[in-house]
Amino acid sequence: MRLLVLSRNASLYSTARLIRAARARGHEVDVLDPVRLQFAALPKSPGVLVLGKPLVHYDAVLPRIGASLTAFGATAVAALEEAGHAVLNGSASILLARDKVRSLQRMAKDRVGVPRTIALRSLGGLKDALALVGGCPVVVKLQNGTQGVGTMLADSEKSLVSLCETLSALGQQVILQEFVKAARGSDIRAFVVGGRVVAAMRRTAPPGEFRSNIHRGGSGESVKLSRRFTATALRAARALDLEVAGVDILDADGTPLVIEVNCSPGLEGIEQVTQVDIASAVIVHAEAYASKRRRRTKG
Repeated sequence: MRLLVLSRNASLYSTARLIRAARARGHEVDVLDPVRLQFAALPKSPGVLVLGKPLVHYDAVLPRIGASLTAFGATAVAALEEAGHAVLNGSASILLARDKVRSLQRMAKDRVGVPRTIALRSLGGLKDALALVGGCPVVVKLQNGTQGVGTMLADSEKSLVSLCETLSALGQQVILQEFVKAARGSDIRAFVVGGRVVAAMRRTAPPGEFRSNIHRGGSGESVKLSRRFTATALRAARALDLEVAGVDILDADGTPLVIEVNCSPGLEGIEQVTQVDIASAVIVHAEAYASKRRRRTKG
């Protein structure tokens, strides 16, 4: 099978692991920086080019699209889908997962538990919005934040108003989210591949910090999810139509609340903590996904 990994850098841990896993299973694998792609609307020309040359056909494409490249990356994925490549994950799913509020709305509609969340641009209804999410302390997020950057905690209404005024002046949309005290500064990252949870870890924030991201000094431990938490992770990934997903869940005294779903989840932290070969699980699913697409096309 011929695989393509869309990534800005082949030496990144997650990209390198996918390459090694694919080659270990006998596949040919290429890495392509998505910004090298060109999209053509020309007579008798393929729709996708690489620096002016037609892109060869791949059995499966694994997009590793960073948050800073979401819009262009989704365009590239859409072009590859249009050209007939089997892509895990699709462009619509990437855009939906990257929209913090729309993704939560979609999950809530599909009966996935989520924290109370409100997005606002005008500060006129700030006090009412604060009351609806449970008051202070309250989590304040930016739409484009990632790995804990752009996630803040306002302890009082006064500090919230000051923070939101600053963000509004900078042209930022403000997202207010319920602060779930019962989570006690920890969350669960469930790694979903092809409709099953292949690994899970609990992340705990360092002292004095409420963000549990490993990149921000959080610690991790491998966990076995209960049926309820497993079902929540799978339902969240399914709601956003993601084949590969990192589902972040708060444990509110036994009640799972999904705070975010990552469409390009990193492998480094969770592979090291759980000792699970997640990269190989992704490649095995890519094989099955590509085979299913071929049968569907022939049919």
